Amino acid sequence: MAHSLQNSLELQIFFDTHNQEFEDSLLMEAVNVKDKIEEILSIGNIDLVTNAHKLVIYIIDGQEAELELFAKQEGIAWATHSIELSFKLEWVQAIRRTLWKFIEKFNQDVPAGKDMDFFRMEKDVNTRIDSFLNSFFLNYSTYKDTLLKAHRQLVENLSVPIIPINSTVCILPVIGAVDAQRASIIEEKVLTEIGKLQIQTLIIDLSGIAEMEAQVIHHLMKLIDGTSLMGCSTIITGLRAEVVRQMIHSGMKFDEKTKTAGTLQQALKEYLIF
Repeated sequence: MAHSLQNSLELQIFFDTHNQEFEDSLLMEAVNVKDKIEEILSIGNIDLVTNAHKLVIYIIDGQEAELELFAKQEGIAWATHSIELSFKLEWVQAIRRTLWKFIEKFNQDVPAGKDMDFFRMEKDVNTRIDSFLNSFFLNYSTYKDTLLKAHRQLVENLSVPIIPINSTVCILPVIGAVDAQRASIIEEKVLTEIGKLQIQTLIIDLSGIAEMEAQVIHHLMKLIDGTSLMGCSTIITGLRAEVVRQMIHSGMKFDEKTKTAGTLQQALKEYLIF
């Protein structure tokens, strides 16, 4: 054990002494990454060269906890800035190859009788590098999934902006293209918010939609039926002529209890007291 620690210390001193040589050799190994170093630094404030030296020290010293934490930090940083993963994989493998080159050089300079246990060193070094890569990719994937989920929730909330007007009346302005997936999101969000906010009147403003597929109109009708079952009356405003014509030709019509108004302003004047 003492001999192993001594080798580790001497190896660290060797790398500190040959710092620039190691860096030059690493850049020659990382053919595709070396031209991206400045770009990655600019995008994510990730200094690949400095981090390579740090990684080597953790590997040589067997600092398992620090290696794990460093892999987590790197994984989150790369996921946050959406940097191409192939660069990271090539960079770490270049570090592995360069590290072994210098371990071999170090071993050639070791006095007779103090040779390293090369098999033990091979197992330790490669295990630590593999552990770093596994932890990096695990944290990258986990954090990336979290970011995607948060982004998806943000998009869903923005696509279903339910705006309270008073304690019982809310407006749902539907803007932009509405496909079947977005219609399902709207349906789920509206029914949830009706129960949570105790909405009694929901004004759905469709003035921002030029056309709707028949399937989407059918979703809207189901939504109106659902709001009614929850004790909430629905007012449709801003129906464009194109949508109305499509409904007529498709034989669709809203439930008789569903009220309509030409514009949102008309509905607000009729159903709100200012």
